[in-house]
Amino acid sequence: MLPVLAWSALVFGAAPPVGRDYGEAWYVVLTLALCLPLIWRRRWPRAVFVIVAAVCGVQWLAHIAALPANIAILIVLYTVAAWCPFRWGVAAAVVAEIGAFMEVTQQWTGPWREMRGPLLFLSVVVGGVWILGVYMNTRRAYLRSLEERAARLERERDTRVQVAMAAERARIARELHDVVAHNVSVIVVQADGAGFAIETDRDRAKQALEAISATGRTALAEMRRLLGVLRESDDAGSYVPQPGVEQLTDLVDQIRASGLPLRFEIDGVPRELSQGLQLTVFRIVQEALTNTLKHAGTGATAEVNLHYGDEAVEVRICDDGRGAAALDDGQGHGLVGMRERVAMYGGAAQARPRPGGGWEVVARLPVRDGART
Repeated sequence: MLPVLAWSALVFGAAPPVGRDYGEAWYVVLTLALCLPLIWRRRWPRAVFVIVAAVCGVQWLAHIAALPANIAILIVLYTVAAWCPFRWGVAAAVVAEIGAFMEVTQQWTGPWREMRGPLLFLSVVVGGVWILGVYMNTRRAYLRSLEERAARLERERDTRVQVAMAAERARIARELHDVVAHNVSVIVVQADGAGFAIETDRDRAKQALEAISATGRTALAEMRRLLGVLRESDDAGSYVPQPGVEQLTDLVDQIRASGLPLRFEIDGVPRELSQGLQLTVFRIVQEALTNTLKHAGTGATAEVNLHYGDEAVEVRICDDGRGAAALDDGQGHGLVGMRERVAMYGGAAQARPRPGGGWEVVARLPVRDGART
């Protein structure tokens, strides 16, 4: 584009002057009036274009021949087309084209066929400068849209990270609830038993205190593992195995040691379940037995049945305690967390009183996507 502009300046400069000769001082003033506003063309492109176009209009009215400084009109035309909205670029191009036509009709007074060449040349120059400005404007808008899209994607990524972190915190909160509620319930039952037996049966009281100690250590270990996930500088907790179906036997033994008669049965052909599904089964049994310890009352018995089917794993926990007659403080979240865990795997869970007395928890978990025989 620079050679074209230089060629245009030479054509303007070579045009024969017409009208009066105002002297060199006026040419210097006119050149400064055309060039000085270009300093502010980036800040106020439309105002600078109006000023330069007005100076060119005064030059045309005074019958002063085109100067090399008249290339300023092409410079501000490019600036308006490149930095302003499209409609302003079109308006500036129309003004520049009208000015070119006026200049040609004033400089060449011969037949029309002699003016077609210069007019066509100036029109091509004006059109080329305008197209270059529009292209740069479009390219700048495209790059700006790419930057905005990258910023939006970065914000969305940060939002997804925050949502994932919130979900992980919610999961850890459920895990902590299950761990604390279960182990504290066992400790309370054992402590009550030790309090009653400490005067009459020291051996049973000693066993209860040992069970309290072991349960407390287990609770602390699980809490350290869960809270270790929240530490950015220590990722060791992420690699500690989660409890699963194999740990149900230990859980049953712990409940039995707490004084609750409990029967545990496994039906069907065992499957190799995913770690997440095993953890869900374990937490359901743990939460249900914890509620049995807290609400079933004295003399109650419980039963845990784990059934492996072709399409799903069903776990059933029932007791013959007080059932619906048990008091509820309304502050527990175990049943809600249980249903959330089961729903995450597309299953269903029910917790209801039994017709003959007691309470029953039934959860059915599909295993088509998470198990193999």
